[in-house]
This record gives sequence, C-alpha cells and structure tokens, in this order.
Amino acid sequence: MTSKTIAPYGSWKSQISPKSIVSDSISLGEIFVSNENIFWQEMRPSEGGRYTIMHQSMSGAKHELIPKSYNVRTRVHEYGGGAFLIDEDNVYFSNFSDQQIYKTTITGAKPFQITNEPTFRFANGIKDSKNDRIIYIAEKHDGKNEPVNSIVSVDLNNGGAITTITSGADFYSSPVISPDGVTLAWIQWNHPNMPWDSTELYIADLEDGYIRNPRKLLGNGESICHPTWSPNGILYYVSDVSGWWNIYKYENGASHNLTPFDGEFAQAQWSLGVSFYDFINDNQIICAYNKSGFWKIGLLDTITCDLNDIDTVAKFTEINRSGLKANNNRALFTLGSPDTPYALYLYQPNALQKLKKIQESTPNEIDAAHFSEPQAVSYTTLAEKDCHAFYYPPHNTTYEAPGSTKPPLIILSHGGPTGATSNTLDFSIQYWTNRGFAILDVNYRGSTGYGTEYRKALNGNWGISDVDDCVSGGMYLVSKGLVDPEKIAIRGGSAGGFTTLACLTFTDFFKAGASYYGVSDLIGLAEETHKFESRYLDSMVGKYPEEIQKYIERSPINHTNNLSCPVILFQGLEDKIVLPNQSQKMYSSLKSQGIPVSYMEFENEQHGFRNSENIIRSLEAEFYFYSRVFGYEPFDVIHPIDIENL
Repeated sequence: MTSKTIAPYGSWKSQISPKSIVSDSISLGEIFVSNENIFWQEMRPSEGGRYTIMHQSMSGAKHELIPKSYNVRTRVHEYGGGAFLIDEDNVYFSNFSDQQIYKTTITGAKPFQITNEPTFRFANGIKDSKNDRIIYIAEKHDGKNEPVNSIVSVDLNNGGAITTITSGADFYSSPVISPDGVTLAWIQWNHPNMPWDSTELYIADLEDGYIRNPRKLLGNGESICHPTWSPNGILYYVSDVSGWWNIYKYENGASHNLTPFDGEFAQAQWSLGVSFYDFINDNQIICAYNKSGFWKIGLLDTITCDLNDIDTVAKFTEINRSGLKANNNRALFTLGSPDTPYALYLYQPNALQKLKKIQESTPNEIDAAHFSEPQAVSYTTLAEKDCHAFYYPPHNTTYEAPGSTKPPLIILSHGGPTGATSNTLDFSIQYWTNRGFAILDVNYRGSTGYGTEYRKALNGNWGISDVDDCVSGGMYLVSKGLVDPEKIAIRGGSAGGFTTLACLTFTDFFKAGASYYGVSDLIGLAEETHKFESRYLDSMVGKYPEEIQKYIERSPINHTNNLSCPVILFQGLEDKIVLPNQSQKMYSSLKSQGIPVSYMEFENEQHGFRNSENIIRSLEAEFYFYSRVFGYEPFDVIHPIDIENL
C-alpha cells in the first residue's frame, strides 16, 4: 500500500478543480415525454447561464431545438418553471429577454413569436386542443402596482390574443384539462400564504372557450399541489392534510388517501410545472417519495393502492426538483446518488433495457474512491429538538493530516428557507472535502422531507430555530471529536445567507462565514422583494408591519456590533429577489467597524450564479478567504482577493 502524504487540512492536492465543476457541466431542468420523443431543458454555465431545449427521438439522435439567440426561461414568480410546452411536433416556449411566447418545431424551425404583450409573463402552459389555444399561468407587470396573476388563454389562430379565464386570487398554478376536454382544474392561493402553507383546489367547466361554474373542491388550511387527471378522468392531487404530502384521488365527492404513510410525494413548490407523480399507464402511477431525506421511485397501483419500489433505480437517493413525467409506459426523471451526479434517465418497464441514461449533468471521470460519502445524522439541538443533516468527512486517497490535528468544518445552510438539501454527488461539496474540510449539510427545522410538523416548526422562528440547528450541528461534531472547534465556518445562499449572517451575528460559535446573496435586513426584504415572497415573512417571522420589532431584532444588519469574525459576501447585481443593497449595506457596516470582510459583486448575475467564470471565481475566492482566516496554505495557485481589516 502506498503511504499517504502528510499535509495540513486545507493544503491537500485535489483532483477536483473549480474548472472541473463547471467545465462541460449543465443543469438539467424541465422534462417532457411523448409516445416517440423526449425533451429536456438545459442550463449552460458555459453560455452565460442560457437555457435551451434538447430533443431525443426514438432512434436516440439528440439535437438542440432553440437557437443560441433565445433563452428558454420564464420569470413568473421570478423562480419560473413551466417554460416550455410540447404539442405533437410543435414546441412553445417563453423567451427570457422579452418574456413572450414563441413557437418552433421538433425539427428546429426558426422560432415564431406568438404573443406580443410586453407587460405579460407566461408559464405552466397546457394545450386546449378543442379550442386550439394554450392555457397559461400569467403575470402582468405594469411597473406601478403589484403584479396581477391570472389564468389566461392564448389563441393560436388570432395573433396570440390573450383572454383572461379566471382571476381574483393572488396566485395560480398547475392548470390541467380532463381527458375529455370539458373540465379544467387548477390550484390557487392568496397572501400571506405560500403554496406550502395553504392552497385551494378548483375546477370549472370548459364551454365554448370559456369557463363556467368555477367551484372550490378542497382546501382549508392544507397545502394542495400537483393536480393530475387519470386517463379515465378521475382527479388526483397531493395534500399534506395527513401531516405528510400524500397522493389522493377525488372521486364521487370524496377524497381518498392512496399513500397513507410517513412519506413526502412533493417538494416545496418554488417552481411551476412540476409534479412528482404521473400515470405511466391506465391504472399505475409512477411516483417519487422522500423518507427521512432519501428519495425512492415506486409504482402505485391505483386500484389496490399497493406501492412497490422499482429495483432498477434502487441505488438512487435523490430526484431533481424538475420532478418526473410519464406517458404510455415510459417515464422520464433526473436522478442522483452520493457517488453519481444528476443525470436524466428514461424508464421503460417493458423494455429489455429498463433504465437508459439520456444525459449527464456533469461529466465525471473521477473514480468514486475520491468522494466523501454523506452520512445521515440526527442530533438534539440546544432547544431539545431533533434536527437532521448530512455529514461529509474530509477524504483524499493520497493525503492525510498530522495525527494530532482535526479538520476545519463548513456548515451549509440551504436556501428557501422552505426547502431541503440534497445528498446527490455535488462536486462543489467534494471540492472542499477533497482538500481536507469536513462538511455538515443541515436540514434545519423548516426543511421539507420530514413531514408537515417539521416543515412548519420554523414558522415564526426564522433566525432562531435554524440558527440553533446549525450551531447544535457543529457542537455535535465537536463532541464526537470530528472537527476543530477553532476552525468552524458557515456558508449559505439567499435564505441560507440570512441564516449564515444570523449565526455569525447572534452567536460566537463560528470563526468565519460566507454569504451568497444573503438577507441581512428583514424589513428591506419584506418591503422590496417580489410579489411571490412579499408576505412570506408573515409566517416565518411575524405579521408585517404589526410585528416590526421582531424584524428589527432578527436582522443582522442592525446588530453588526455583535459580529466579530471574518465574513465574505457574494452578490449578483441583477438579483430581483434579494436586492444587492442587502449585501452592500452589510459590507459597509462591517468594514467601518474593523471586522475582516471581503465583498465581491458580479454583473449580469441574478439570484444564483449561472456564469461559469463567476462560479469558479467565487469558489476560489471563498477557499482563499478561509486559508487566510484558518492559516493553511492552499496547494493550488489562487488569485488573491482583497480582505479589509485583515
């Protein structure tokens, strides 16, 4: 056996370079499967974060449908989703630059503009074949008032004329038409609720192009999502009324829970056009469900309610937020595992090759022996509550640290805050572990995947419970002798950036932190953010402005005098969700108080970095920042960054 090189944690030579993380990598997005074709959306960092649509025919031939001058992305709710629709040989998509609907074909015809309504955005479309139109979720921005959401139809034979089908609620999602074309179902909700708080399921009759007799079927304090019609015209949906997001059917005026167990058949509904179950044939649903942070794929018999996991995909533990789609004994989904990055797969239960890989997200030529495997851990917090996380020990096949030392730790706080971390292979995590860092990826209270009670445990407690969970996670690893208590950092983006800044401000546990487009001022977020999240803090913090004192007390920007450790801040200048002033004010305050701080801003970046050069630069900058704070010498040559007051 070859002996390992002895070097301090953080100084190890790694096979995982920043360029390898983004080089030729893509983000796999929305999906669609028909009888003969499959389609998927790709986000390409190498093209400045542009989104496009790919097509594969039965022969296996792949080609891109969208010219490089177009970007397939909608800004409805700012987070988008449902940016393209397939109808036989026609492809309809939202173009990012003008938010209008365009039409092309699966042969790649030049896109033709359908709509010409500059104040409108469109998403989550479905074809109404009887009336030769597309029904969309629409969002109208006049630049003066709060955007107006509605369900509209776009006439394909009348210059893209727009007709409002229903309006009046603050938000809409998931329009679906029954197989006979006579009933429309949809989800709607109102401020201050988010879709994971309380929504309503509606149906209406479709007559002569209009809807008649709209009526609420369900919804009284429960989160309902993903309505779907069975091939024989029965309405199915997901609800958390049982305490878990289970699959139900609505038949003869009554609801029936088909999956009455502690599992989640949905994720937080940040994006439109997504579902985690679909009919693979007349009497079978293929579905994805989460138990204790690990996802499985199963087949659900709609008659007997038997749910059987699919052995072919048993090794996978995670499904992408794009969900799954099925049609005619074919299913399409994007899966990952601790040693396999996300990839798009076609599942055909009756074929000789039941599972076929269609597209990788990240080409991987690195042997799995180099990867740190996530370990699911649960621990008791300072508040005597249970919390869940994934622990990644430092791991390198050719390096080890001096025996008397322990590794630095980075605690990861995911965004949302209503969301969850992933345990699939992530090279941006392996980048750290392969260089000698330990990682704790926390599913703090408020995360999805552990039932409604756990998800709602953060209500009213954002900035308190999540902070407790992150600190307690670090204390748990220290108590096990796994990490160096003097070299613990925390990092997070967006809502995770808020948790990061709150941990640094309101506790003295951490020695450094990194905030990516994080929230520092809750009042600013409540007053300046976009419509979809404009009342989110009512449930997370307290009703605004009536409970403004809570906002003042929990905003890190108001208490920077409590913060004493180094901080690095990253911000996209086109962010419309967390405005750049959130990071800029934090930087100015820390700099003026003599706190070691670095601030990096990126033009043409929004909420989440998409350009490959910026992804690489921010990752290297953070690694360099920790090297200065924790006192190790990086093996790689990294361009230095300015750190004020250090």
